[in-house]
Amino acid sequence: MVRPSVQDLPEVSEVQPSDLHLARLAGSDEAAFEALVTRHAAGIHRLAAGMVGPGAADDVVQEVFIAVHRGLKRFRGEAAFSTWLHRITLNACHKALKAKGHPTVPLSHSPEPAAPHDPVHAGEQADLRARLARAMQTLPADQREAVSLRELSGLDYTEIAAITGVELGTVKSRINRGRAALRAYLTAAGIRP
Repeated sequence: MVRPSVQDLPEVSEVQPSDLHLARLAGSDEAAFEALVTRHAAGIHRLAAGMVGPGAADDVVQEVFIAVHRGLKRFRGEAAFSTWLHRITLNACHKALKAKGHPTVPLSHSPEPAAPHDPVHAGEQADLRARLARAMQTLPADQREAVSLRELSGLDYTEIAAITGVELGTVKSRINRGRAALRAYLTAAGIRP
């Protein structure tokens, strides 16, 4: 029996650089900036789609990363990079929502992914997404923001407090009130949680 040698073992990949390290390099290193974009674009798009709708989310994501690139020299690293990035994203979302004639498209108008296994289930999921999108739009902006950061971005309460600049108790209250309002809206629409 032949035993494998160290050369035969797969190489262990290096630890990925932190966001802070990449942010410090990204002002002068295009590859570092691309790494940040690659790492965060999907999450930022998810958050933007929840805030402004999927039709406007691409534009918001583009604005976010333009703002990030321009602001990298001012980023001091006092807060986590993700906190800074989410604050920029929320600002871009608010700007997009305030813009006159902004072409937002509700989730119900977004293309449904192909579902070769069960078209009935896919239709039900599309209907549920549309109802949830309408429900999210009924929330006050502060609750929609907090719920989106928690449920779409997966941030913890402390991170949300840092991003929004409000106390931890306020974040918890906004999320609880938002969830309750969503539950009431969806229950009234005939959807059981």
